[in-house]
Amino acid sequence: MIFPPLTLLCGGLALLYVGAEGLVRGSTALALRLGLTPLVVGLTVVAFGTSSPELVVSVQASLTGNGPIALGNVIGSNICNVGLILGLAALIRPLNVHVQLLRLDVPLMLLTSILLTLLLRDSGLARPEGLLLTIGIVLYTTFNVWKARREHTAAQQEFADVIPSIETKAWRDVLFVLGGIALLIVGAHLLVSGAVAIAERLGLSKAVIGLTIIAVGTSLPELATSLVAAARGEGDIAIGNVVGSNVFNILAILGFAALLNPLYAHEIGLVDLGVMTAFALLILPLMRSGFRLTRWEGALLLGLYAAYVVYLLP
Repeated sequence: MIFPPLTLLCGGLALLYVGAEGLVRGSTALALRLGLTPLVVGLTVVAFGTSSPELVVSVQASLTGNGPIALGNVIGSNICNVGLILGLAALIRPLNVHVQLLRLDVPLMLLTSILLTLLLRDSGLARPEGLLLTIGIVLYTTFNVWKARREHTAAQQEFADVIPSIETKAWRDVLFVLGGIALLIVGAHLLVSGAVAIAERLGLSKAVIGLTIIAVGTSLPELATSLVAAARGEGDIAIGNVVGSNVFNILAILGFAALLNPLYAHEIGLVDLGVMTAFALLILPLMRSGFRLTRWEGALLLGLYAAYVVYLLP
């Protein structure tokens, strides 16, 4: 290998981040040009775009037979999203919790976590299981758009404030999309190659690399979004970003990756799946207490995440 594994990994992470930004910027502008409302763009184009690093990395790992990295990336990202990202966001500023999150979105995140645990009882995801998950993300996205349209005025205004107006020419938007996709593909290849090489040199399993380094790296868009939202006092966005990403990771990313190539990872154990599900379950009572995620609760989430990472290391 010409470049050291760590260089490949860091370069891959950088390309993934820049590629995701370009893809979201270009595809958002093109979608608005086609007449889609900011509401629909926010719930579909932006949501898919911010999760594109996890998607491309898991697909790349799937196609190269690295199932442990594909599964570890998603499971580790979901653990990271709750433990690290929500923990840090709550430390910055206590997060107010909308009752809708507790009635629907957080329970749905818990249900998808339980579903994945059941599907992985044989340490693999076959194509029929991938199809089931893919159907799930189609239904989830359709329901979100339908629900948001019922709240027409408030929802439209919320997304109009977040989605930027069109300021560039169409050909530049196309270049952003194509360039973003190219950077994502190259970045995913570099990241997976570097991660596999590091795992081999350090004697770590591919699953551990996927659950830690790759999971945190591909969660950078969610990290940036939630921390900025927390600093601005927009707790609903910070929490909704994490919850929506976790549901998307399981249904869309693993669903699509398993459709392309069945995923197998005997290194992913019940402990990893149990921690993911436990985090999804834990935040329900934490958020119900005063409908706020306080600083000490954020510190608790961070501490539990740190303990899990320490457990993974040899």
